[in-house]
Amino acid sequence: MISITELAATKVKQQIAKRGRGLGIKVGVKTTGCSGLAYVLEYVDVEQGRQHCIEHHDVNGVRIYMDPKHRPYLYGMTIDWVKEGLNEGFSFINPNERDRCGCGSSFRV
Repeated sequence: MISITELAATKVKQQIAKRGRGLGIKVGVKTTGCSGLAYVLEYVDVEQGRQHCIEHHDVNGVRIYMDPKHRPYLYGMTIDWVKEGLNEGFSFINPNERDRCGCGSSFRV
């Protein structure tokens, strides 16, 4: 299961409202970077049959979609929203990560 903090859920809902459409977010991984994998987060406007949906009623009703093939990489992960200096954005706290590259853009499980 993937969880999302209340602050991150609020940011998702604000962005969906700003866009004027959206059912939730899709979380996945892609092959890239020094360590091999990077997180991908995109907004979902139309449900697709292959996606697995995890709906979180307990955190502002944010719906999270995940392709089943990414489950081994993402199971147990928490999505958070962090602000560091002038930068802010989603942060992925994943117990499956063994390490991250020096620049922090990719990880290995």
